[in-house]
Amino acid sequence: MTSWYQNWNRKQEQWSLEEVVNKIIEINEDNELFWSKSYGWAPSDAADLLSISRLDWQTSLSHTLKLWIDESLLSNDNMDGSLILAWTNLGALVEGTMKLLLCVYYLDYKDDEDAIKIYDRKQKERIVAEPDSAKLDLMREFYKKRIWTEGQEHWNEWVLVVQQRRNAVHEFKTREIGDFGEFHKNVRRYLEFLQLITERLPRP
Repeated sequence: MTSWYQNWNRKQEQWSLEEVVNKIIEINEDNELFWSKSYGWAPSDAADLLSISRLDWQTSLSHTLKLWIDESLLSNDNMDGSLILAWTNLGALVEGTMKLLLCVYYLDYKDDEDAIKIYDRKQKERIVAEPDSAKLDLMREFYKKRIWTEGQEHWNEWVLVVQQRRNAVHEFKTREIGDFGEFHKNVRRYLEFLQLITERLPRP
């Protein structure tokens, strides 16, 4: 039997890239407006963390995706530079979306035996990393262990690909960056990813 989720994904496959990006903007803007002001119903530690998180940047970066769906980018002289910046844009959105989930469930996260650990030089011991400062690679491993349920394991590989493409911005040697055709497919995948994460966030 076909699920509602499968039907919705099939419908979105017919959307133009502009429609996809507009939906991404809508969801991230809604998350910003809702979660940046969660005092009164969210645990105070989580509300404190969310209040200082730059959810407005998630919205801004969502709007910036419109720069990279211009068909003229597919054949201009600056294609590689534009593509590297496009992957950087998408990678930042993926990372921010993953951090949002950990911030919302901050109390559960910090008490989790698999919570991300970093070495604190002042305390001279390993401590739990705050979600808003956690590195993408470590977050991806945490998600692999604790977040993805059966049938969702493929998201780990997807995040890894986006991460590797994004890291080209730090390189001075050859690194695989794909092409804009691949990037545009991954913008569509990000919408699916964003919806999946957002569905797991409570709305009191």
